Amino acid sequence: MQFLRRCLLGLLLMSLTAGLLALAAHTFVTALQERLSAESGGRPARERVFAVSVIPIEPKTMQPVIETFGEIRSLRTLELRATAAGAVVWLSENFQEGAFVEAGEALARIDDRDALGRRDAARTEVAEAEAQLRDAIRSLELLRDELANAESQAQLRANALERQRNLLERGVGTEAAVETASLSLSSADQVVVTRKQAIAREEAQIDQSTITVERRKIALAEAERRVVDTEIRAEFAGKLTEVDLVQGGLVSANETLARLVDPDALEASFRVSSAQYAQLIDESGRLRSSDVAISLDVGDVDISTQGRIIRDSPAVGEGLTGRLLFASIEQTGGFRPGDFVTVRITEAPLSGVALLPAAAIDSAANVLAVGPEDRLEVVQTRLLRRQGDDVIVAARPLAGREVVTERSPFLGAGVRIRPIRPGAAEEPPEEQFVELDAERRARLVAFVEGNQRMPAEAKERVLAQLRQDKVPLQMVNRIESRIGG
Repeated sequence: MQFLRRCLLGLLLMSLTAGLLALAAHTFVTALQERLSAESGGRPARERVFAVSVIPIEPKTMQPVIETFGEIRSLRTLELRATAAGAVVWLSENFQEGAFVEAGEALARIDDRDALGRRDAARTEVAEAEAQLRDAIRSLELLRDELANAESQAQLRANALERQRNLLERGVGTEAAVETASLSLSSADQVVVTRKQAIAREEAQIDQSTITVERRKIALAEAERRVVDTEIRAEFAGKLTEVDLVQGGLVSANETLARLVDPDALEASFRVSSAQYAQLIDESGRLRSSDVAISLDVGDVDISTQGRIIRDSPAVGEGLTGRLLFASIEQTGGFRPGDFVTVRITEAPLSGVALLPAAAIDSAANVLAVGPEDRLEVVQTRLLRRQGDDVIVAARPLAGREVVTERSPFLGAGVRIRPIRPGAAEEPPEEQFVELDAERRARLVAFVEGNQRMPAEAKERVLAQLRQDKVPLQMVNRIESRIGG
């Protein structure tokens, strides 16, 4: 009996436990269904409309600008070198870094005592050679006088021989007298020949003396140049840089002392890509003399000037790409050789083009244009140039249409947008009101009053609006979307 009682008691407790679990499950499911039916009312499906900035496309003529970087170079740079070795005995006050010197201005002088000594010795040698030449000329004149005298003597001897022969023919002369006269004539002729030989030797001596004088004058001119070389002068007006000389220092021949730069003879060198270079040549393949704008950033102020492309490098250069171009500079004030500058090159005009933000075009040169009912359409265009954050495209396919300025993953063909046009502020839509019947108003008021999560102040504000004759339509739609109405 005791065992039976215990079994019945266990069955009773088990039944009560199962009943309580079933009741709890039913209560939980019922509460969950009520909660879901009260809060998860299905929101009506609506098409999403995006507010997008658009710009109108009007074909026009533009001049693209290529922006690159370059360097200022000097067209006239001269290395001042020592043409003579020695000690520096004098320096100009302007012989220092950054000083401006005039053309022909004396800058430094090297010890010239040795050069002056060689010049004086060369002058003495020239005087000696000229004296020898004058002596030879006087000797030649004397020899010519002696030749004239010898020729006169020979003529007299010839006349005497002729007389002896005439006497011998008449029978009053002798063979011995004729022979003696012949010997005298032969001696006189020999003297004439001797004098002529002496004159020839003296003329050769004059020629040799003349050559010696010329050689000594050349040596003198070189010695005088050596004296001039001891003084260093500016070949043109400019500024000194890389000065490396002090008074009293020793310099060797051909040693670099400084560099002279003409600050007014400057040009800009810059490199462009091969594609950009192709845009700067004409139909015959020659480089156009395009305008350029050159600017130097010096902090708060930019130094700028204008110029023109004047030539290009004939070779690319090992390990380099593109083309190296050179441009003249109109105003050189403020620029120095070695300055890193920005160069903007103006290309030839392009007609029938439009300027768009770079974000408006994709990699395939497609843009999104506004179609009927403000729906987007994909339009194929042609990319012509890139201008920083903008692009230049062919405007013929887009003429008269509006194009989206910035693409996004949410935009595509067929998507409806609300265009935001430039120059017009985006105005909020006008608020709409609706009149409610008693049943609809009561249902909305009951839902708001029964909403325990809404703050008291917000609840009072909403209820006040719901009790008015006309209620904002946006508020009605929001409440009904929550209660499933």
